Amino acid sequence: MGLIKVFKDTVGGVMEDQWREFFVCDSLPNNVLVRRGRKASSKRSSNRGDDNVISNGSIITVAPGQFMLISDQGRIVDFTDEPGDFLYDQSSEASLLYNDKGLAESIKKTFKNAIERFTFAGHPGKDQRIYYFNTKPVLANRYGTPNPVPFRIVDENIGLNMVMPIRAHGEYSYKIVNPLLFYVNVSGNVTEDYTTEILESQLKSELMTALQPAFAKISAMGITYDALPLHTAELADALNEVLSAKWTELRGLAVDSFGISSVTASDEDVKKLQEMQSAAIYRDARMAAAGITAAQADAMRDAANNPNAGAFVAFAGMNAAGMAGGMKSSDLFEQAAKEEARARAAAVPPLEPEPVPDSSPDSWVCGTCGTGGHTGKFCTECGQPKPLSAHYRCDKCGYEPDTSKAIPKFCPECGDPFNEEDRVES
Repeated sequence: MGLIKVFKDTVGGVMEDQWREFFVCDSLPNNVLVRRGRKASSKRSSNRGDDNVISNGSIITVAPGQFMLISDQGRIVDFTDEPGDFLYDQSSEASLLYNDKGLAESIKKTFKNAIERFTFAGHPGKDQRIYYFNTKPVLANRYGTPNPVPFRIVDENIGLNMVMPIRAHGEYSYKIVNPLLFYVNVSGNVTEDYTTEILESQLKSELMTALQPAFAKISAMGITYDALPLHTAELADALNEVLSAKWTELRGLAVDSFGISSVTASDEDVKKLQEMQSAAIYRDARMAAAGITAAQADAMRDAANNPNAGAFVAFAGMNAAGMAGGMKSSDLFEQAAKEEARARAAAVPPLEPEPVPDSSPDSWVCGTCGTGGHTGKFCTECGQPKPLSAHYRCDKCGYEPDTSKAIPKFCPECGDPFNEEDRVES
């Protein structure tokens, strides 16, 4: 009778799975990355079917900020990230209550499923699941560098290149950008919630390892360590570039934002940096002169405030400050002025010398372009012939051209050509 009882339970299980299910997932909290979809039920619900069966005609609801994935025997068969209600119409589990091919066909499938379940002692022999992935940024993940991280400071303007160990702490956020990769390589077909605590230690360790090469990329952009809180977007991009192989391409994760609460360095390193910056500033002669002048003023002020010191001590201190390093402030100011003059001269192109007209008695001035100093028969600028010294008069109308200019080929009054017959010796 046990066999019959099993068959009875099998048919009853098949009938219970005929109900069309309604799958819905409430808003996922910040610490939940993946949650398995469950059938909605209430006190009045008659649906007590197997959780591993999704009947045809079931409704699946997807909320904003969620990615829904359907798996069959662990394999991905469908997915969507579009919010809304979706009708499931691909199930291998027939439903008498959702009939698109006729009741007779549904009864045949139901009986076939019952026979299959009989071989599994009443179980469906399949595993269909719905998973909801949290695609919103996972916020408030704290970090802190347990050991100082090297940060290179480069300033080509003053020739500065040094490495300063710094400590940083703050918060970062990340999110799932490829749920399919996350399902295949990270979560798998979990039964309970997959939470951030499972990945927290691993992600933080990899993030701290990637922080040093990310700092190198930021340093190459000319950003100093104390300006890092102003460039968190660039730092997040640099971290994603470094972590892309492990996070994005393998796990489907990405850094969404990276916040820096504070960046600190040791007092010795800060003092060393300030000294190097000050020394680089005094490479400029004018700044060096200003520094010596300020030192002289300080020496005189200190001497004036000392009632036991006389004028001799004040001038001695001033001379000592003025001769520090073997240079005087006046010499440095003069050197700076010369450097500025050379810079201005280099910036202005030299003027080309103008040609000096020939002042010899045989030189002549072109009446067309006005250039002088010509000694040949033609103007070297416009090619006009040398004006003749003889007097010309048109033998037709009596027009007399200006002999200081080139003689025209034709008379402007009557059009008669000028030739030797029109020449009148003056």
